[in-house]
Amino acid sequence: MIPNMNPKALASAMKRMGIQQVDLDVEEVIFRMRDADLVFKRPAVSKINMMGQETYQLIGSAERRVRDVTPEITEEDIKTVMAQAHVDQNTASAALKKTKGDIAAAILSLT
Repeated sequence: MIPNMNPKALASAMKRMGIQQVDLDVEEVIFRMRDADLVFKRPAVSKINMMGQETYQLIGSAERRVRDVTPEITEEDIKTVMAQAHVDQNTASAALKKTKGDIAAAILSLT
């Protein structure tokens, strides 16, 4: 944390300021984002409590894993696009897939 400072002195100073730090034994941490996950294997994780406010500090290397985020397209969605754009089921389904399930964008692309 602070270079060239005795770890015991640092712990004592943190205690006086009301800061408590606990190192956690963590095997994996995953951050889920819209289109990908960041996966940290065996990171160094510390839980820090300062005046009742808990924060977590993570140190490690992340592996990025891309996820398929295609939303489920329901029959009702397809029927809505068919009715509004006056197209057949296959055309409506293809438009919904192309717009990743966005009904309004699918309709606009067909009209």
